Amino acid sequence: MKLTRISIWHVPLTSHQAYYMADGKTCDTVETVVLALETNTGLTGWGEVCPIPHYLPAYARGVAPAVTEMAPVLLGAEPVGPEALMARLDRHLHGHVYAKSAVDIALWDLTGQVAGLPLYALLGGRQARDMPLYHSITCIAPDDMARIAREAQAQGITQFQVKLGADSDWQVDAARLRLVREAVGDGPLVYGDWNCGTTSLDATRVGRAVADLDVMLEQPCATIEDCARVRAATGLPMKLDESAHDTASLLAGHAQGCMDAVAVKLSKFGGLSPARRARDLCLHLGAKMCVEDTWGSDITTAALLHLGASTDPARLMNVCDLSGYVAPRLAPEGPVRKAGRIAPPEGAGLGVAPDRASLGEPDLVLE
Repeated sequence: MKLTRISIWHVPLTSHQAYYMADGKTCDTVETVVLALETNTGLTGWGEVCPIPHYLPAYARGVAPAVTEMAPVLLGAEPVGPEALMARLDRHLHGHVYAKSAVDIALWDLTGQVAGLPLYALLGGRQARDMPLYHSITCIAPDDMARIAREAQAQGITQFQVKLGADSDWQVDAARLRLVREAVGDGPLVYGDWNCGTTSLDATRVGRAVADLDVMLEQPCATIEDCARVRAATGLPMKLDESAHDTASLLAGHAQGCMDAVAVKLSKFGGLSPARRARDLCLHLGAKMCVEDTWGSDITTAALLHLGASTDPARLMNVCDLSGYVAPRLAPEGPVRKAGRIAPPEGAGLGVAPDRASLGEPDLVLE
């Protein structure tokens, strides 16, 4: 089998409601990049990457130039066994992990199709029938956030990510955490996420104001060192996200004592191959994991669900149905949440594929 054609589409995804985060970050309409790797056997592997603006060193329109640079290595290559080909791409083009993420996912999709197995079988074997979801609550007025939490809880959600920092008022952030905690009652997991958008001082003030509550904090500051200072000053458990993106950063977060939980996002690490390695390291380090991606629709959601399903449930904190937050859906038959949980697709490879007619003509074809 050989790769014969690479196609790329840019698809706008619109959130069901405007999504506000700290430091001016928003998700309203965001462009996702869909990639197809076609072969001389008629099989096609699908990948997707959807960077959030101003979130990480990644942007949607940077994917096509990076893939164009990688095309001489990809075209004519044997796609089965993704990590060997990805190692060649890493030698050819350093960095640009977000662009490589879509390629890596598509290679895994092809490998699963050739094997006739769903990807979870190739990523370690299925360990869970379905997995818990968290619901991410946009950073708006505290009362409205509490209402959203109650509505999600009524649909079976038991884990709630409370976005903080959109108005740079630490007292309002404390109210957000307190009201959501009260709204869902004892037991459910509640954690407040600044997406690197505050200072260690303000995060510490929030943490101390809610220290009587069962809550966790997520990535208040841009550096692991500052997050560790907040963890030490508040005594509240900490989840790392943006600053945990490779082996070195995972080891640093663990060494600093501020990685009680960590977000393993596919495009942040560079696809399923490095995310699987990160998953296995976190199993050794003892951190709980949220297996997800930055943003996106059905292709990246399917990929992360396969990785989540092959992860020890005792260490898997939650996953995310990204496609449930946006429209249009790329693959309408893709997985949906049921009673606060979600299961991976059952077909070979990713188990989902977008309708080419709905995608239209690709923006870039390389062959």
